[in-house]
Amino acid sequence: MAIAELGGTHSHEVLMPAKPAYVALSFFVAFMLNMLPLTGWVLMIRPDFVAAVLLYWAIQHPRKVGFTPVFLLGLAMDVADGSLFGQHALAYCVLTAAGITLHRRISLFGLRGQMLHILGILLVAQLIVLMVRIAADNAFPGWWYFLPSVSGSLLWPLVCHFVALPLRSRAKTD
Repeated sequence: MAIAELGGTHSHEVLMPAKPAYVALSFFVAFMLNMLPLTGWVLMIRPDFVAAVLLYWAIQHPRKVGFTPVFLLGLAMDVADGSLFGQHALAYCVLTAAGITLHRRISLFGLRGQMLHILGILLVAQLIVLMVRIAADNAFPGWWYFLPSVSGSLLWPLVCHFVALPLRSRAKTD
C-alpha cells in the first residue's frame, strides 16, 4: 500500500456511518496510547493521540462529536497527566472548533496539505496549553515542547487510515 493511500478517503471510497460506540472506542484507544509509560526522547516526541483522533472526527465526520464529550475528555486528560485542571479541555475544544470550521477546506487538500493544516491546528492547541501553564507561573519548557505537534502531523496519514479502517465498505463495486 502506498503512503498516498493512507490518508483520508479517496473520491471513489464511501465510508460506512460511524456508530457512537465506535467513536467512543477510538477516543478510549487514543487516551490509552497517551497513557503509555514512555521515557526519554520517545516521550518528548510522542504526539497527542487524543488530539489527533479528535481532529479526525472533527474533519472527516464533523457531526459525530459534540463539545461536551470533547470537554470531558480534556478534563480526563488533565487528571491523567496531573496537569492544571482545564488546560487540555480548553485546547481540545479550540482544536475541535478549528477542525469543524475548516473540515471542508482541509478535505479538499491532498495528504501533504492536510498534514500542514493539522500541524497548524496542533500547534495552536499546544500554544493554548503552554499559555495556561505560563499563566500559572511555570517556565517556558523550551522549543522541544512543540515536537509532539510535528510528530502528530507526520502521523496524520496513519491516524486517518486506522480510524477509518472499520468504516470502509467491504463489498467491491464495479
